[in-house]
Amino acid sequence: MSRVTLIDPQDATGDAKSLLSEITAAFGTTPAMFKAVANSSAALKMMWGGFGALGGGRLGAKLGEQIAVLVADRNGCEYCLAAHTALGRKAGVSAEHMSHAQAGHSADPRTDAALGFAAKLVENRAHVTDSDVETLRKAGFDDEEIVELVAHVALNLFTNYLNVALSVPVDFPKIALRKAN
Repeated sequence: MSRVTLIDPQDATGDAKSLLSEITAAFGTTPAMFKAVANSSAALKMMWGGFGALGGGRLGAKLGEQIAVLVADRNGCEYCLAAHTALGRKAGVSAEHMSHAQAGHSADPRTDAALGFAAKLVENRAHVTDSDVETLRKAGFDDEEIVELVAHVALNLFTNYLNVALSVPVDFPKIALRKAN
């Protein structure tokens, strides 16, 4: 049971109502996470805007979803793991590659470097080394992409924390966590 009211889009008012309308149009339904965040129009604007901005970024939807499942697994967020696994599959990432990403690995060296860096950001609370950044550069990432990668992790930390702390019910097909909470 959720620890916060899930706002029905029909009952929402002001900015939350218009944003939930956009979200419903984008997904064909209103995911529970957005209903929870709709308690704060400011938080909903920030989150939806972040998804939109990063969705149009240079890293692309496939890598963004692979980063999201890694971050969700590291934070024990069943909601985000389920949602981003489904979104990754929709973006064209195979189930096998999504599973590898959840574990922090990829056969593609560029994706593997990004996942390794994202894992270090989460596990070390952003305390990475010059060598960690250099590994990204050697894999072909430039400054814009490195900053964008950090932004993906940060946005996913927010959604993970929200869903875990407020026990938002999972409304996507469940995926088993790998990492112990």
